Amino acid sequence: MDLFDMQPPEKPETFEAVLVPLRDIVVFPRANAPLFMEEFFLEGVEDLNEEGFEVVAVAQRSADIDEPEPDDLFTVGTLIEPVNVIRVPDGGVSVMVQGLSRVRIKEFLPPRDGFLMARVETIPEPDVEKTREVQALTRLALSLYEKYVVLRELPEGFYGLAYNISEPGRLADFLAANIELSVADRQQLLEIINPVERLQRLNVLLASELELLELQDHLHHQVQEEMDKTQREYFLREQLRVIQRELGERDPFLGEAEELRQRIMESPMPDTVREKALKELRRLEAMPPMVPEVGIIRTYLDWLLELPWGAPPPDEIDLKKAAEVLDQNHYALQKAKERILEYLAVRQLAGEKMPSPILCFVGPPGTGKTSLGRSIAEALGRRFVRVSLGGVRDEAEIRGHRRTYIGAMPGRIIQGMRNAGVVNPVFMLDEIDKLGYDFRGDPASALLEVLDPEQNREYSDHYLEVPYDLSNVFFITTANVLYTIPPALLDRMEVIEFPGYTEDEKVTIAMNFLIPRQKEAHGLGRYDVRISEKAVRRIIREYTNEAGVRNLERAIASIFRKLARRYAEGEHLLRLVTDRRLPHWLGPPQYTFGVAEREDEVGVATGVAVTEAGGDLLSIEVSVMPGKGNLTLTGQLGEVMQESAQAALTYARAHADELGIDIDDFDKIDIHIHVPEGAIPKDGPSAGITMATALISALTGRKVACDVAMTGEITLRGRVLPIGGLKEKALAAHRAGLKTLIIPKGNEKDLVEVPANVRRRLNIVSVERMEQVLEIALRPPEPDEEEDEEEIELAQDL
Repeated sequence: MDLFDMQPPEKPETFEAVLVPLRDIVVFPRANAPLFMEEFFLEGVEDLNEEGFEVVAVAQRSADIDEPEPDDLFTVGTLIEPVNVIRVPDGGVSVMVQGLSRVRIKEFLPPRDGFLMARVETIPEPDVEKTREVQALTRLALSLYEKYVVLRELPEGFYGLAYNISEPGRLADFLAANIELSVADRQQLLEIINPVERLQRLNVLLASELELLELQDHLHHQVQEEMDKTQREYFLREQLRVIQRELGERDPFLGEAEELRQRIMESPMPDTVREKALKELRRLEAMPPMVPEVGIIRTYLDWLLELPWGAPPPDEIDLKKAAEVLDQNHYALQKAKERILEYLAVRQLAGEKMPSPILCFVGPPGTGKTSLGRSIAEALGRRFVRVSLGGVRDEAEIRGHRRTYIGAMPGRIIQGMRNAGVVNPVFMLDEIDKLGYDFRGDPASALLEVLDPEQNREYSDHYLEVPYDLSNVFFITTANVLYTIPPALLDRMEVIEFPGYTEDEKVTIAMNFLIPRQKEAHGLGRYDVRISEKAVRRIIREYTNEAGVRNLERAIASIFRKLARRYAEGEHLLRLVTDRRLPHWLGPPQYTFGVAEREDEVGVATGVAVTEAGGDLLSIEVSVMPGKGNLTLTGQLGEVMQESAQAALTYARAHADELGIDIDDFDKIDIHIHVPEGAIPKDGPSAGITMATALISALTGRKVACDVAMTGEITLRGRVLPIGGLKEKALAAHRAGLKTLIIPKGNEKDLVEVPANVRRRLNIVSVERMEQVLEIALRPPEPDEEEDEEEIELAQDL
């Protein structure tokens, strides 16, 4: 029998023992293990051992406990005996112990001299029949351990010792003591009494440990290969540099660095920026070429060198030419054109003393905001750069990313300046009202520095980390609405409103701009193909509903596509597209523009409103019926419009005597106010006098003149307050063929915006009180039929 098959010395089945708690180790039978303990602890254990107490090593349930109690210990341990004692200089003692047998704690005894005592029983090792299954488990364990020894680079003697163990239980204990396992796994193996089950569990743990070792070894080899490759490249490059230097040849890397240095010295960048660039260049030269940061520094230097620096070239300002360019490219938009020409005039006189303005073009889509920016750049003789801000939510999109991030790059402002190539471009920030913000920051706040002439002289981009002068840039922003722009940002810009084109302006734009452009784009430029003015006007009224001309251009393009197809198929080319044939080309009409009432009616008044597509008529209907004094409002009205209806009713009740209405009737009737096109939300106070007129007409039975439109806010005292959008409303009334338009007295100052031809053809009456509105809008009361018959009989008698 070999050494490992020898049985431990027999002990009584039950005996008293002193317990040695173990923090991070488990001692197995027939295995040696080093235990580190204090000198006084070892002496106390030896004294108790001399008194006849055996020594048992028991693992703690937690290694964090300094003074364990009985509940902190496992109940299965190992009977041990010291083999060798080595004292270390720091006062501690390393005791090499050998495990003898498994023991189980039966009960804890009172401590002696501060040591834990217990009554324990010996756990005998069961006999195992060496079946084929046991032999297979033994061979599997030895095979796995052989791989483990190789991967852990252990001495081959470890495998030799394991190979000479024939008992499965002893083999499991030996392997468990000599592989890397957690305390919990070791304790689990110690507590498994059946040798076969213990060996099965050991094989599972050993296979898992081998899998981790193989993965670790694979990763280690990969890292080692990469390191070897990098070191080999470094040595080869260094040797190449030495060889080139000996042969008098130029190192490409050094040559590139010298070229960068020359470009930096010749660049018109400020001295502070040049110092920063030279500092980064010195860092670049000190690095080996294969270091990843080389590419980062090189990209940074390229950005500094490609940005435009220095003083702007002088502007060659020609006011007449600029005016011609603006008029040639855009029709109408007089306010925006005048502002540009004013800036050019001041720039011509004051030079650089006049800072570039920051304009904000606000208006509905398709009104020419972006294209006007291109025309401004053409009139100024400058480069044009456009950046769309719609949907931008990351502040880094404006200010750039820090260079510490992978893939960092400057913000859109600096990118636009590099694309422009000059320090004074016309820079358009499109859709500024559609900026968003989230956890990545607020882009609108980042624009505060860009759009402030007092701050953008030293604009700071996170990527560049050097100040950049934006004071020579002509910034133009565009927006559809103003309420989504933060007040601090809006305060930095000069707002120029684009109210939308009138019908006459759309006709002129279509005839002079859109039709020639689409005709040429569809290959019909050399043919005599025309669209009549009446057809264009009908397209505007019945096939488009917009403030701009985008849909109008699409409709014209659709007509030319169909004409081009007819001609390409060999059919006769139509020379003139008339309004009668439009349904053939564009299908049935899509919209109905505001049409005036055809005859005077009771309880129906015509108002005018402003929509996204311009002005439109707004009919208000009032019906009175027996009831209990309820007021019903329909038509998807907003809160302000509902309050206007309440104010109109209050005015009617307060002036019932003057209007010839019995005040008691209000408690006996229900009033229903409806605004047609109920699917469209409506709001605003400007329909107040229209509601009051329709309500009083329904209560008095007096008809409302069908050729009169009105707009204005009403107060409880009957005053008429001013409103907005007078130009659009006047155009809507004129387009519908109305004769009279009632407006508040406070809006007389806005009549200058109404085209002269509209003012000539439309009788615009300004009022201050509701009584004046009723006098104009309501027809005289009609006499009753009985009174008519009496008058007829009296006339016959006479």
